[in-house]
Amino acid sequence: MEDLVRYTIECASEKGVEYAEARLHVDSASAFTLTDGVPNPVQLSRERGMGVRILVDGAMGFATTNDLSKSSLDGTVEIAYRTAKASRKLIAKPIRLSLQKAEQANWETEARKPLTEVATEEKFRVLEEIEKNLQPDIVKATIPSRTLAIGDDITERYFANTEGARIHGKASRVDLLYLLTVYDPTRGIIQRIGQCGQTGGWEQLEQWDPPRLVSDEAKILGKMLREGKQAPRKELDLVLGPEVTGIICHESCGHPQEADRILGREAAQAGESYLKPEMIDYRVGTEAVNVADDPTIPNSNGFYLYDEEGVKATRRILIKEGVIKEFLHNRETGAELGVGSNGAARAVAYDREPMIRMANTFMLPGSYTDEELIEDVKEGVFIKTFMEWNIDDRRYNQRYVGLEAYLIEKGEATTPVRSPILEITTPGLYGSVDAVGKEIEFEAATCGKGEPSQGAPVWHGGPSIRLRKVRLGG
Repeated sequence: MEDLVRYTIECASEKGVEYAEARLHVDSASAFTLTDGVPNPVQLSRERGMGVRILVDGAMGFATTNDLSKSSLDGTVEIAYRTAKASRKLIAKPIRLSLQKAEQANWETEARKPLTEVATEEKFRVLEEIEKNLQPDIVKATIPSRTLAIGDDITERYFANTEGARIHGKASRVDLLYLLTVYDPTRGIIQRIGQCGQTGGWEQLEQWDPPRLVSDEAKILGKMLREGKQAPRKELDLVLGPEVTGIICHESCGHPQEADRILGREAAQAGESYLKPEMIDYRVGTEAVNVADDPTIPNSNGFYLYDEEGVKATRRILIKEGVIKEFLHNRETGAELGVGSNGAARAVAYDREPMIRMANTFMLPGSYTDEELIEDVKEGVFIKTFMEWNIDDRRYNQRYVGLEAYLIEKGEATTPVRSPILEITTPGLYGSVDAVGKEIEFEAATCGKGEPSQGAPVWHGGPSIRLRKVRLGG
C-alpha cells in the first residue's frame, strides 16, 4: 500500500502541482439477512482502489482507479491534473487549503474476536435466535413483517500527500439492523427500525444481547399499539429520551454546522444551513445545552483517529452553554474561514471525494436523574423513542413523531400515548431546554450526504432532556 501511494504522489509532484494527495482503500463487507424467518443470500463485497486529488492554480481535480498498475496510476494522476486545470476557469474563488501538521501515524481498532474468524453459521444462528424470540406468545403481539440483518465491514486505508503526511489506518465494524411491523386488527400497525453499530470485533455484538434487545423492542411496540391513547395537542412540558435527543443533535446541530453547507456548497445536493459564517457566538439555546461531535470515542460507530485529509481527529464543541462555538471543517473551509481544519473530512470509499461529515454527535450530560426530570412536571409527555422525523433543507423547521411515549401526570409517567408530534424550530427547541440528564446513551445510524451518495457510519445520542412549555400536536 505504501509503495503504491508513494509512487502516485511522486508522479503528481513531477507535474509541479500546488498540492496532491493519494488515498488507497482496501474494503471488504458482508451482510446476513432473515426476512420473515427466511434466510436471504449472503451479500459479500470487496473493493480495492486509489483516489487522487490534485490542486493546480487554485482548482481541485479528483480521479480514481481500481487498477493499481503503475500505468493506471500514471493515467489517474493525469486525469486529476487535467480536471484541475480545466476547472480553473469555472471557479469564482481559488481554493486554498489550511496549514496543517504533516502527521505520520499507524492506527487500528481493537478486535478481541476478529470478524474474519466468525463463521457464517454463527451469524445466522444469532438471527435465528432473534426470530425465535419474536413469536407472538413471547412478545404478546403479531409481527407479520420482520427483517433482521447483521453486517460487518473491514476497511484498511493508506493516505499520503505532498506535504509529508503518511497515515495508515484499519478499522473493523459490526452492526445489527431490525425492521419490525406490528399489527392489530382493531388498532392498525406500528413500525420500528432499530440499529446498533460499533467498531471492534464480534464481541461488540455479543454484548448487545440481540435476542433480548429485539424482543424487548417488539413487546414495547405491542404495548404502544394496544394501549396507546391519543396524544394531547396543547402547550405543555416534554421529557425526551436519549434517542430523541440524539437525532435532534444530529439533524438540527450537526448538519447545519457543516461548513460546506454554511458556505452554500451543498445546496444542490444535501441542503443549506440557517447559519451564516459570522454566526459563531450566536445564541441558539439555553445555558443547559452543550453539544459535541467526537470521532475519537473508543469503539464508537463513527470512530477514526485521522480524517481523509490526514488531519488528526479531535472533539469538536459545536454548542457551548447554548452558544454556537465551532463549525465542522475540512482544510478548504478551514482556510476560507481562517480557523483551520478540525478533522471532519470523511470519504466512504476510494471513489468518493472527502467531504465534511459528522462522526459521533451528542449532547453532553447535565446533573439530573431521569426521575428528577419527570417528577418536576405537572402535565406533560415523556417521548422515549421516535418513529419518524423530518427537517427542512436549512435545518430550521423540524418535526419528530414519538414511538414509545407516556403521559406525565403530577410527576409520574403513566398512560401510553401514541404518535405524539413535536413541530418546532431549532432555536425554539434548544431555547426550551431547562434540564439535562446525567446518563448518556448512543444509537447507531448511517448518515447520508453527497452526490454520489455517501452513507457514513455515525453515532448520535446524549442524555434525557426536559423542554418547558412547547406545543405538542403539530
